Amino acid sequence: MTLVQDDLMRRGRRRRWLVDYPRAVPLAIFMLVAAVTIVSVFAIERGERVRESAELNRQAQSMVSAIERRAYSNSSFLRAGAALFGSQEEVTADLFRQFVSELRLDADYRGAEGIGWAPVISASQVEEFEGELSFGKIGMLRVRPALEGNPRRELVPILYLQPDTLRNRRALGYDMYSEPVRREAMDQATRTVRPTASGRVVLVQEDGNEESGFLIYMPVFDGNGPGRSLKGFVYSPFNAGQFLESASELVTADAANVRFFDVEGSERVLMAQTAQWSEEGETVEREIDLANRRMLLVVQSTRDNALSPLSMITLLFGLAVASLLLVVARLLTQQAQEDSKSLEWFAQQNSIRNSLTRELNHRVKNTLANVLSIVSLTRRRTDSLDEFAEGIDSRIRALSATHDLLTQSEWGTTPIRSVVEVELAPYANDHDHTVIAKGPATELAPNDALSLGLALHELATNAAKYGALSCSGGQVSITWTLVNDTLARIEWVESNGPRVELPSRRGFGTDLIEKIVAHELRHPVELEFDPNGVRCTLLVPVREPSEFALRSDRPVATRGH
Repeated sequence: MTLVQDDLMRRGRRRRWLVDYPRAVPLAIFMLVAAVTIVSVFAIERGERVRESAELNRQAQSMVSAIERRAYSNSSFLRAGAALFGSQEEVTADLFRQFVSELRLDADYRGAEGIGWAPVISASQVEEFEGELSFGKIGMLRVRPALEGNPRRELVPILYLQPDTLRNRRALGYDMYSEPVRREAMDQATRTVRPTASGRVVLVQEDGNEESGFLIYMPVFDGNGPGRSLKGFVYSPFNAGQFLESASELVTADAANVRFFDVEGSERVLMAQTAQWSEEGETVEREIDLANRRMLLVVQSTRDNALSPLSMITLLFGLAVASLLLVVARLLTQQAQEDSKSLEWFAQQNSIRNSLTRELNHRVKNTLANVLSIVSLTRRRTDSLDEFAEGIDSRIRALSATHDLLTQSEWGTTPIRSVVEVELAPYANDHDHTVIAKGPATELAPNDALSLGLALHELATNAAKYGALSCSGGQVSITWTLVNDTLARIEWVESNGPRVELPSRRGFGTDLIEKIVAHELRHPVELEFDPNGVRCTLLVPVREPSEFALRSDRPVATRGH
């Protein structure tokens, strides 16, 4: 087998798929392209997620670095303040104001409320402290909370807080050591001698607001060595939200959603969060050492769950291509089906043409055999050329009449009644005699109709010459009945004619009916010369059309492509 034949066979198999599965093939192509598109979108989204996760980790690390830088800067300022108070016997309000202004808090230290000083005093020093606190101010400032309602031996009230704003003035005189969270942070700072942050508190400056805040304390000692005494604390108060916002400004990337927690053991206390925070989305957690205190930063991705632009473009393009291929495949399957039907039709026509040729050849041979038999019998039964020509002419005309009848039915089934009417038409309208034809509607095959026509022609010719059709008042009765589903019985009965005598020799009609017709019908013919009239009984096969029809609804077998 050559390569060309192999290629043609493969193409044929592909075309058979299009014909055998006209809906499945386009759908399979659509599903395949759609699956490839979905896998591509999944890969793109996975890459986007990985990139987003890396970006989220980078943002979290950047935020941690920014917060730690803010805390480190504050610690530096507080250490500088501690050095000031530790080296000076007395630091006046003007000197502290000048010191804070030199720090340039507005430019370098955003997010803090400022820097303050809170000395450590005893209960007996409260009155002296209040006098110093109220110096140069309108009205008398008191230590809060008052000792009367909350007796205590040691206090750390706020003496200075710069910058000098209305908001910061609310904090002056507040004893921070009276509040547990602040006291814990100050004690921790005293033990470690390091800047130490407090847990969550509400700053005194808030004046009724519940915004979270925290403080960073740096202890100041009087003297050195084991015998030193605690002089007070330099500290900075922070609004947690503002502190987080100021740290975010140091991150150059797009703003992320952030939550800031204080961690106390296993408990998390929310300090601040950005306004865009939602409960859904990928998050990254980072621990922060903020001025000697453990805190937690949670950064959330700002990316929503919608597909990325590249994924959306890929999805739309893939679905468009899949739909286009579906339409093209559907058109190809329709064309393949039409081509297949055309090939089947051509194959059927070719089969019909071959069948017609074979049937025509068969029927021509049968007809010629009948004609030859008629010629042979006629030649043996005639004494002159004229008699021979007349006999041949009448019998061939009978064959021709029946052929015309069969042609009208396209060589399909022919009713018995039609054959009877054609052969007895010359005598049916003659008023001198009567022709009776009756029986059920019965169809005959073409060859059987031809044989019956020959028999009826010979019987009618004999009756016209010698029998009931030769005299006035004669009658011929042709009746037929169904013996069963495959056989019909036809009876020819003559009456009211001349008396019939048994012929001295066999005539041509007798031989034609008993030999040729009986042979063609495959059943014996009973011919009886009754004195009252000739009687003839024929048995004619009743066949199914499928046994002889040239065309049928059955599929035509064709070679595979």
